[in-house]
Amino acid sequence: MSLPETIAQEKDMRPPVAIGHVRLYVSNVPEARDFFVRIGLRPIAQSEQLAVLELRGGTHLVLRTSSETIAPGINAPFDLMVDDVFATRDTFKKWGLTVSEIETGRIHSSFTLTGPDGYLLTLTSSHTGGREV
Repeated sequence: MSLPETIAQEKDMRPPVAIGHVRLYVSNVPEARDFFVRIGLRPIAQSEQLAVLELRGGTHLVLRTSSETIAPGINAPFDLMVDDVFATRDTFKKWGLTVSEIETGRIHSSFTLTGPDGYLLTLTSSHTGGREV
């Protein structure tokens, strides 16, 4: 399918589709919300049982109270992408957050951040090549 046959608008070079919502079940929604706001997500809505936070591109992270105990060390079901993974890791380390060393792969450099309930959040380097996303 060529570009003119897609639903992309001619002047808007961003992809026309995005992930709308990802969910993370946590033991304490307000505490988890505060954590994610601190690392850069935008708060949209909150109650004791639910919080909605916005990421770049408009994707929403929905935090909900878990009915089960969450074992520390579980990988979060998503990763987060940042423009400068090295500066981000340095900042988080200065804040006293638990971060791993940076691993350099073929496409991304990444590190893990220990988040709410001991979830391991992977933060990766961006590879948008200057394209609008």
